[in-house]
Amino acid sequence: MSLTGNWSYPTAIKFGAGRIAELPAACAQAGIKRPLLVTDKGLANLPITARALDIMEEAGLGRALFSQVDANPNEKNLEEGIAAYKAGGHDGVIAFGGGSGLDLGKMVAFMAGQTRPVWDFEDIGDWWTRANADAIAPIVAVPTTAGTGSEVGRASVITNSQTHVKKIIFHPKVLPSVVICDPELTVGMPPFITAGTGLDAFAHCVEAYSSPHYHPMSQGIALEGMRLVIEYLPRAYANGNDLEARAQMMSAAMMGATAFQKGLGAIHAMSHPIGALFNTHHGTTNAVCMPAVLAFNAPEIRDRFDRAASYLGISGGFAGFCEFVQSFNDSFAIPRKLSEMGATSDRLDDLVAMALEDPSCGGNPVPLDRENLRNLFEKVL
Repeated sequence: MSLTGNWSYPTAIKFGAGRIAELPAACAQAGIKRPLLVTDKGLANLPITARALDIMEEAGLGRALFSQVDANPNEKNLEEGIAAYKAGGHDGVIAFGGGSGLDLGKMVAFMAGQTRPVWDFEDIGDWWTRANADAIAPIVAVPTTAGTGSEVGRASVITNSQTHVKKIIFHPKVLPSVVICDPELTVGMPPFITAGTGLDAFAHCVEAYSSPHYHPMSQGIALEGMRLVIEYLPRAYANGNDLEARAQMMSAAMMGATAFQKGLGAIHAMSHPIGALFNTHHGTTNAVCMPAVLAFNAPEIRDRFDRAASYLGISGGFAGFCEFVQSFNDSFAIPRKLSEMGATSDRLDDLVAMALEDPSCGGNPVPLDRENLRNLFEKVL
């Protein structure tokens, strides 16, 4: 089976090995003539980034690069990116990389034409309607990891460098116009990043599937996304050059991000503040939190995971699924406690307060409060 396709859901996607060569056509399709390629510091000097810049230059699109993007991007990175965008007279963004490069690239395209501060567009109520939609520049997204699925997302996570709080900034037009998913770009990911990003995709699917909101389309996508991660992440982790596994994980990442329109829950409500305060890797943090959250949500999700387990080839229903998740984590050398990642319990009050403010709280099947969140943090710290 050839793992290539041109999809129009949830946006225009060119999927398949070697398709980075179609970057100029993607820019033309999005209406971009002078793109700024935005990526993170770690990717700036890698061969895959040089190749993308070469392809741009050969097509007469220039080779403008902005890479001052931190692992947890913040408003300072955004201000610098907007300044580079305006100084170069750009008319669109190529968001290139993992979650951080994709998220910041999307925000540069979104904010370059706005007059209000970025925090005015947080994903609360209909705050997104405050934005001047006509001033949002077109975006081409090129993921180089298989994790966040930000390439098909309508939001970005930006950390406030003053308060260390992660904020979700949303606008429907932040969804990239064209996405190039080329699994060859993910071949160089080291095993620990392969695992952490893959488990982020898994967490998106698990939480979307657990969410109490009504969205049958997302429910179906979440279930198949879980299956792909379970089947192909061990292969991608064991052999980074396994192109079939890399491709299936890229699909799973997009599926997770599409599915979580249905909602996220306690895993993300906890991992956002942990990442903001202790700068931990987001997907790995999700993985550490998952077993405790599954156990906590058991009364509300047991029946649906009894059904899911049989489809996923896991015996023992919900209990079997929970056992599987812990052994799955262990197989990728994921720590069992956040203390092993540098998190400390002296910030427990801050973590609880920040988690309660996180929009992901609303999608948890068991309502979250100060007391049960504190118990959850104590279990995972």
